[in-house]
Amino acid sequence: MNFTEAKIRCENLRKIIEQHNRSYYVDANPTISDFEYDLLIKELEAIEKEFTELQTADSPTQRIGNDINNEFVQIKHKYPMLSLGNTYSESDLNDFDQRVRKIVSDFEYVCELKFDGVSISLIYKNGILQQAVTRGDGEKGDDVTANIRTIRTIPLKIYGDYPDEFEIRGEIFMPRSSFERLNKERLDKDETPFANPRNATAGTIKLQNSSQVAKRGLDCFLYYLLGENLPHANHYDNLHEAKKWGFPISQHTKKCQTIRQVIDYINYWDEARKTLPYDTDGVVIKVNNIEQQEELGVTAKSPRWAIAYKFKADQAVTKLLSVDFQVGRTGAITPVANLQPVQLAGTTVKRASLHNQEQINILDIRIGDMVIVEKGGEIIPKIVGVDKSYRTDDSKAFEYITHCPECGTKLEREESEAKHFCPNENGCHPQIIGKIEHFISRKAMAIDGLGVETIELLYKNNLINNIADLYDLKKEQLLPLERIAEKSAENIIKSIEDSKNVEFQRVLFAIGIRFVGETTAKKIVETLHSVDKIMTADENELLQVDEIGERIAQSIIKYFANPKNQEILQRLRNAGLQFEAKETNKKISDKLKGMSFVVSGTFTSYSREELKQIIEQHGGKNVSAISASTTYLLAGEKSGQMKTEKAEKLKVKIIDENQFNMLINK
Repeated sequence: MNFTEAKIRCENLRKIIEQHNRSYYVDANPTISDFEYDLLIKELEAIEKEFTELQTADSPTQRIGNDINNEFVQIKHKYPMLSLGNTYSESDLNDFDQRVRKIVSDFEYVCELKFDGVSISLIYKNGILQQAVTRGDGEKGDDVTANIRTIRTIPLKIYGDYPDEFEIRGEIFMPRSSFERLNKERLDKDETPFANPRNATAGTIKLQNSSQVAKRGLDCFLYYLLGENLPHANHYDNLHEAKKWGFPISQHTKKCQTIRQVIDYINYWDEARKTLPYDTDGVVIKVNNIEQQEELGVTAKSPRWAIAYKFKADQAVTKLLSVDFQVGRTGAITPVANLQPVQLAGTTVKRASLHNQEQINILDIRIGDMVIVEKGGEIIPKIVGVDKSYRTDDSKAFEYITHCPECGTKLEREESEAKHFCPNENGCHPQIIGKIEHFISRKAMAIDGLGVETIELLYKNNLINNIADLYDLKKEQLLPLERIAEKSAENIIKSIEDSKNVEFQRVLFAIGIRFVGETTAKKIVETLHSVDKIMTADENELLQVDEIGERIAQSIIKYFANPKNQEILQRLRNAGLQFEAKETNKKISDKLKGMSFVVSGTFTSYSREELKQIIEQHGGKNVSAISASTTYLLAGEKSGQMKTEKAEKLKVKIIDENQFNMLINK
């Protein structure tokens, strides 16, 4: 076979194999035997091996993976991967329905099973799978493309009338049959079995060897299409279009006209899910119309147009053996129950959260009790009740600790707080270690090479006692330590040095002010811009910051009033950390000052995100929904009809891309 003949045969084989993949995985109607299918794959492999220049990324042979170890690269999501708000009750669903009705009318819901796996984002360009990225922190995730290519239900190439570029999201999961087979193999090798299919999936996705991923039998359902030129104006029809292109879409997705129909769907699947060959833990409810989704908008963490209903948690009864007290990085004391091991939701449970003293008192929990353990949305199971029929006469009421179990400092508890706290934040071992762990974490300073064990090692050797000490470390101090070779030491010092370029909002989050999370830190920096202004701000000034209430304001003031914290901050400043906001969205002019814009549709010269950035650079404001106070609806091709009608009704001026350019260029 010469090269020309090989090329023609290659192309024909790929078309034939992809058609059989579609028949098997999408249409559930196989047309050839597994043996015949394997012969086609082997023939294609042989040709590609002989004529290596014919190998392509979208070839069906790529599904077998390879033995190359690749560290995962971090990829920023074009559209943030937000998490969904959870509910466990019908009343919460009715509240959600009422919130939606206050903003939009004449809408319908789409109900989907919530698959218990790992979220994935797939990017396609010109019909070819380009990239697969995990959810990560929602802003960026790991590039796991090589691993995802091994999953046969995910098309490497699609067919039909699809957009040039789009993103489709879904859930990678492990069917129960694959999970049972995998655990049997692990037990045969005297390896620890996986606790449940979700854990097995998460571990598999992160394997560095894609040939091993290919052997584990992962599967996938896709449930959300994103892009500038989607085929339909509603979510449900887009899913059906994606199925035509070759994507695995759940057949159990259903449109509902009312919240009552949604609840009926949930009640049906609460029982019927047990017959499925894979795990589901709830139902996702979404507003169907995309324009209405945009009008409802999002919070910092989740969309307002969707909610996840979680099926009632599994429960078990077991004996409470003892209680440990853990100290968190903020000094919060958390009681943790040690239990007689019991099977619950497919896992062996030995520990459970007791939350705080008040919860212990309400439940009247005592050592030796038979307690009811529940595993719901939390990672750690919780105790929700006591079966007092087993209680003995010599049972004694539980006495909560009064002093820190780590440093012996007397515990404090504010009236508005449920938890007790150890106030010795700069002298209590778990708090010191916890603060440093938080400081170096990915969302904060992103300092690589410093795991928990290394931090403990540095602390034990008196090399670090607070976050500022990190910037005094020298390579020569690290080399004598156990498990730290020269290359590791160099990487740690370099990563610490690189962290000096981290933007101020992440620095503010990293220093660990109580109640100041990632989003709150961003809001503070957007308003006050520098650490000096934050330090000198009084409560009234802090309350002017969006989303800051009295509790957060008082916590900020208390943190900056502490002389020890002031000393650490000064050392960080001297080390060269960023304590002032940079102009990441540099202001160009005030031409759009006082104007608010709703951006809808697709545009010739810009993406929607680019237009929003330009609006802000010229002093304007972006809003998600049209109101009487909106200045302009900036409408591109395929602009939402509902937005146009609402703008006309409220006499909001509608402009196109050319008119917008005239506004900023005049």
